[in-house]
Amino acid sequence: MVRPAADTSVQQSLTRAERLDRLPFTSAHRKLLGGSGVGWALDAMDVGLISFVIAALGQEWGLTDGQKSWILSVGFVGMAIGASVGGLLADRIGRRQVFALTLLIYGLATGASALVTGVGALIVLRFLVGLGLGAELPVASTLVSEYAPKQIRGRVVVVLEAFWAVGWIAAALIGYFVVPGENGWRWAFVIGMVPAVYAIYVRMRLPESVRFLERKGRVAEAEAAVRVYEDAAGQAPVPSPTVAEETAAPHWRELWSSRFRRRTAALWVVWFGVNFAYYGAFSWLPSLLVDQGFSLVRSFEYTLIITLAQLPGYALAAWLIEKWGRRSTLATFLAASAVAAVLFGQATTVPAIIAAGMALSAFNLGAWGALYAVSPEVYPTALRGTGSGSAAAFGRLASIAAPLTVPLLLAAGGSGLAFATFGVAFVVAMIGALFLPELRGAALEEE
Repeated sequence: MVRPAADTSVQQSLTRAERLDRLPFTSAHRKLLGGSGVGWALDAMDVGLISFVIAALGQEWGLTDGQKSWILSVGFVGMAIGASVGGLLADRIGRRQVFALTLLIYGLATGASALVTGVGALIVLRFLVGLGLGAELPVASTLVSEYAPKQIRGRVVVVLEAFWAVGWIAAALIGYFVVPGENGWRWAFVIGMVPAVYAIYVRMRLPESVRFLERKGRVAEAEAAVRVYEDAAGQAPVPSPTVAEETAAPHWRELWSSRFRRRTAALWVVWFGVNFAYYGAFSWLPSLLVDQGFSLVRSFEYTLIITLAQLPGYALAAWLIEKWGRRSTLATFLAASAVAAVLFGQATTVPAIIAAGMALSAFNLGAWGALYAVSPEVYPTALRGTGSGSAAAFGRLASIAAPLTVPLLLAAGGSGLAFATFGVAFVVAMIGALFLPELRGAALEEE
């Protein structure tokens, strides 16, 4: 039966972005989410591994707290640079290209770390690892956000972020079973080379952003990508306007124009506070437990238990983000993280340490999921990678400072002062979250 002309006219008015937004969640979405998520988990595994390796090297090499701090912080210096440069490149050469390149960089650098014999070489390689890690995360969340149907976009990105828990659990398992053995930390770094192999898969199998392809005038590729998702949903393709002219990417200064100034400032505040509290607490967690008198194996065991709490935290955030909205979910989880941080700093018994640690792990990582969901949404396509990457880069400044600050806080007032400071950082981030726009169920901005 021939469709009425009016219906055809309505369908022809749909842009490719609108065609993606109207689709249900399909096997094509699962493939993208799973492929990106594995890369995300491998990132988390690397970040988690270094905290266990540092605890082991502290005993094997007799490292001072200052040396430990620099090994941790130099990776975050690389992450700050990587996030900024990676976001810019994602808006210029493509999301998928940058995703694959960053996996390759940090996978090879992690593998090379297994061969080091001194602190200097390890610091250099941790910087290179950070370059790859910092660039990958905002790029992956941007790519997934641009394909997810608008009604569940936030939930899909939170699920992507939940792969971080999978990676941290893997790191905790490696820390528990591999690192304590002879040359165990070297074998842990060898395992971390997996991303270099996975980068090849990413480059060949994952799609490029439809919005990016259109902005670059690559209309045929954009149309083919949309049809893959329509086919997966069993929907007939709908003609879209042909736009073959490449659009120049705006300058990063546009982030601070009158249109975006408030959302950029709010987003940067949240990223800074969350990074400071998270990396200050969790990068040092195994070492702090060792310093409290627990054996290396026992401290790794407690860290593994605490890490497992990330999974229900992500699950709750994924459900609430489409019920309450981005802003309310993010602010609530940050407030709960602040309370949990203070309680952890005051805990003295094993049950109290584990309970407070699990609460901190669940609410903190749930907040991360909500933050990664909202970050790509607040900017239009041409600025999306740059905006997300710049916010992440600013946050990495806090992750650089946090590991260096922890020894000073411990010397001044013990773990109570350190974790109270992390609680304040969470509160500052919560205040910033209240100034973000609420974009639940809204289509991503194109211009």
